[in-house]
Amino acid sequence: MEPISIRGARQHNLKNISVDIPRNKLVVITGVSGSGKSSLAFDVLYAEGRRRYIESLSAYARQFLDQRAKPEVDAISGLSPAVAIEPRAPSSSPRSTVGTVTEIADYVRLLYARVGTPCCLPCGRPLTRHSVPQIVDRVLAFSEGSRLQIMAPVRVATREQCDRAVQELRTAGFVRVRIAGQVYELGDPLPARVPAEFDLIVDRLIVKSGIARRLADSLETTLGYGHDVVKIGQARPDGAYHEHLFTQSLRCPVCGFGYPELTPAFFSPNSPEGACPECDGLGTTSAKAAGSEETLQPGCPACGGMRLRAESRGVRIQDRDIAQLTGLSIAEALDFFRRLSFSGQAAEIAAPLCHAIRTRLQVLSDIGLEYLRLDRPLPTLSGGEAGRVRLSTQLGAGLSGILYILDEPSVGLHPRDTARLLAVLRQLRDKDNSVLVVEHDPDTIRAADYIIDLGPGAGEGGGEVLAVGTPHAVQHRTGSMTGRYLRGEFSIPVPAQRRKTDQFLTLGGATVHNLKNLTVSFPLGTLSCVTGVSGSGKSSLVLDALAPVLSRALAVRAAPPGATPSLDGWQLIDRLVQIDQTPISRTPHSNPATYVGLFNPLRQLFAQLPEARVRGYGPERFSFNVKGGRCEACLGSGMVGVDMHFLPDVYVECELCRGLRYNRETLEVRFRGLSIAEVLNLSVAQALEVLLELPKIRPRLETLRSLGLDYMRLGQPAPSLSGGEAQRLKLARELSRRATGHTLYLMDEPTTGLHLADIQRLLKVLNLLVEAGHTVLVIEHNPDLIKTADFVLDLGPEGGQRGGQVVASGTPEDVARVEGSHTGRFLKPRLGMQGVD
Repeated sequence: MEPISIRGARQHNLKNISVDIPRNKLVVITGVSGSGKSSLAFDVLYAEGRRRYIESLSAYARQFLDQRAKPEVDAISGLSPAVAIEPRAPSSSPRSTVGTVTEIADYVRLLYARVGTPCCLPCGRPLTRHSVPQIVDRVLAFSEGSRLQIMAPVRVATREQCDRAVQELRTAGFVRVRIAGQVYELGDPLPARVPAEFDLIVDRLIVKSGIARRLADSLETTLGYGHDVVKIGQARPDGAYHEHLFTQSLRCPVCGFGYPELTPAFFSPNSPEGACPECDGLGTTSAKAAGSEETLQPGCPACGGMRLRAESRGVRIQDRDIAQLTGLSIAEALDFFRRLSFSGQAAEIAAPLCHAIRTRLQVLSDIGLEYLRLDRPLPTLSGGEAGRVRLSTQLGAGLSGILYILDEPSVGLHPRDTARLLAVLRQLRDKDNSVLVVEHDPDTIRAADYIIDLGPGAGEGGGEVLAVGTPHAVQHRTGSMTGRYLRGEFSIPVPAQRRKTDQFLTLGGATVHNLKNLTVSFPLGTLSCVTGVSGSGKSSLVLDALAPVLSRALAVRAAPPGATPSLDGWQLIDRLVQIDQTPISRTPHSNPATYVGLFNPLRQLFAQLPEARVRGYGPERFSFNVKGGRCEACLGSGMVGVDMHFLPDVYVECELCRGLRYNRETLEVRFRGLSIAEVLNLSVAQALEVLLELPKIRPRLETLRSLGLDYMRLGQPAPSLSGGEAQRLKLARELSRRATGHTLYLMDEPTTGLHLADIQRLLKVLNLLVEAGHTVLVIEHNPDLIKTADFVLDLGPEGGQRGGQVVASGTPEDVARVEGSHTGRFLKPRLGMQGVD
């Protein structure tokens, strides 16, 4: 089979590389951070695949699509239609949920609209729609000789209408009417004043052969008067009547409560038909106290946070309304739909809907997301969870012949769950798809059919193909950094001893989300890890329980009275620093220099130069974000977009500033022969050589280098940074600040996007923080980092409602000895404890 052939790729830092990628295989692109993996996978392969697909469409269609220019590559052949799945930040809309993005919510809404049972809200009576033939059939099923009395309300407005109605009713076989409790024969004179409504009665009707026509005529006449509720009394031997109620619409015959026509929109909190009118379908309401800002209050009082109007929640399937069903976890919902059954016509209608729902739920379970609730808002998901949710939509589509490109799908996954992810990726491959994965995880690399290893370094030092082939072949390539780790030549060592302390930070009574009233103690002055399978409660404990209460205590230097959870030992901490996975900025005017605080000292440096002082330039002159020093032709962006209508917009280098972003006068001011634009184009390593003697700049550059970011250019636009690079920039900014007292650093998976070689460099920095008297507490799945910790708190035993408990705690060796710990099972071989029971 013809491979995907790439010739002369020069995008970003790629060094004119050529490589063949086998089709219908699981291929992993790996290498140290910044080596060019994403450039090859996304900026070359995916970009070209997408560009070719869009070009195949009509000119009219192309003008509505986001088009990109051709990547810098000589030729690509054998390319299939491409789909990219990246662990980017999820949707910020609170209306997007796991159910909506996977289309499960759409199928569930249609299921409730077609086979759900509406119930009267005042009395709880199930409502069933009946046609006249159905009513007749039900009546004829009564025993032979049963005496019936048919009653139905009739509406009239005037005496003339009343007389006409009575004549029609007499012709239809009705013999009596009841007005204000008084029964009148239709042949008798009616009262002078007839109200707008009265009941009509047919009695002396006996169930026998030939009754059907008369009964049908009577019902048709009755229902023709605007009321659809029919009461049929069946005489009992004791003379009493047993009442049967029928209705042609979804209206309670007792209470009069009714439903409109049921449609999928009636069950959607995002539509006017289904949304709770009090909160507009958001589940929260705003409140504003005197002298304070408007805040969102959790739990709308009208819908209880369910987001749907009461009528929408009155329709049930097996005693569950749609809000209760979408409030289930993936595992619970899968169990519900496996047991769900219908009869008759409903079974035929529900079968394809239930099959589609079960298929999508099973895929979500297979990739380790069984703990997520269907109504979980997408903004609350981690990048890894959001990427796997998107992956599930592709798996459910059942396509073949597609090139799937995934960016670190193992992000946020416990090693136990990585094995499940790999099984799903193989399933995708076995449907005749090519699966290309950018990955650092050793288990994923070893499971690949084919590996492409890039390097040898990062940035300008990377962009070359070091090794290709099977994991066995790459493992024995001497020039491959990945190969050295695979064969054990390089490894992250286990510390000779663990740090111990008698000072602790204790959190008591944590019940956030799925936490089971936990009380935990973290040793201060150590490197500690909170571990556990996906969804076990790690982020809930550290970010949602510990961080807020500690922040409040530090802000006022006093523990909030009656705070839940409680906190002890916080007095030993002077500052809290949180470093998470959110992007540093989405604007290209932000860059590493601005983020870590280098840009201001640089501008001040240039403003102090003799040439700048003669011209009267201040620091603001050397900013490309404001008027004065920037190039006005491109507004400081260095590029000018050209609208090509139905062709892709072309971004060309600004003719006036030649991409340097500043005007000519600003660029004439130079430091050691370099303009401000040329300094911003330096890598961290190059900048250290030029700016080494500047005390306000050198420490920040050295911090960036210590975190493995020496290849990064100072002016690189923030949107082009990977998740791992962004997180390390956050850490660099914190490390560059002056330390004041004891700081607690909270980090959310700092190994995201890092090769094993980069993890070693990160560990050196984290240990330097601890040695300086601070505490580092990380949420982590990577066993190679966990094994170096002084203290490990392992949560579980599973995810979702089956999690939120402490499974094990202590040193990594202590955790490895706990039989029920999934984390301990993966720590054993890394600690040389295979023989431990």
